[in-house]
Amino acid sequence: MIDDIAGLRSLLLETRTIAVVGLSANWHRPSFFAAKYMQERGYTIVPVNPAYDEILGQKCYPSLRDIPIPIDMVDVFRKPEDVLPLVDDAIAIGAKSFWMQLGVINAEAAQRAEAAGMKVVMDRCVKIEYARLFGGLNWFGVNTGVISAKRPPVPTRG
Repeated sequence: MIDDIAGLRSLLLETRTIAVVGLSANWHRPSFFAAKYMQERGYTIVPVNPAYDEILGQKCYPSLRDIPIPIDMVDVFRKPEDVLPLVDDAIAIGAKSFWMQLGVINAEAAQRAEAAGMKVVMDRCVKIEYARLFGGLNWFGVNTGVISAKRPPVPTRG
């Protein structure tokens, strides 16, 4: 499981396409805010929620297995007890990493994903980690916990 600065930074740099499971179309929901933030940073967001046809200007899919393009990361905004089947779906579509958001803690799911060769992050927010590691939180005076006299370069998306 990835739980260190170098590992998180590397994962965010190598990721291009994020399937967000449980993404809501309601602007005030954390899933919407996080996905919009990552989309604005150049990531391709693929919404996964059977309740919607489109979110953030992107076609929304009812399940991970319905997505027709390769997925780098599966980002999960679901209850911990809902996560195990999602790991199986992520394995089936060949996802490279499995990210469980803040409060989503399922050790069995993490072990299953790692055993399948996926990189795993648990109980962290992708938006917060991106901002912390690439300079987005410091505008508001938040202590990011990353001590450096020089900011890392902001990744470019090509």
